[in-house]
Amino acid sequence: MAQYKITGVWKNSNDVITHYAFHTVGESSTSRAVKKTKADAIALLEQTGNTAKTWVWNYTRGGWDIGETVTVVNGSNGKYLRSNPDNKVTDNLAHLIDFDWIAP
Repeated sequence: MAQYKITGVWKNSNDVITHYAFHTVGESSTSRAVKKTKADAIALLEQTGNTAKTWVWNYTRGGWDIGETVTVVNGSNGKYLRSNPDNKVTDNLAHLIDFDWIAP
């Protein structure tokens, strides 16, 4: 059983998320980001007891805020990660930092 935070995404040329930036939450610290494929991220969160939340940079305060709970959803185009399904832009995690600009 593990807890994770997700801070960013990588997208392909069609603007579809292909990878996620996962951080492992420890007792007193959080790991650096690890690039996980969409398939690996889904498999990780489908394991019983594993959970994830978004971790969003707060530009006003200059620090990280814990965001929404992330779950695996089986949509019409297959499985993907999603936060609270309430028809907001944050639902599919595309609002997170675009790591394509930071790390290939």
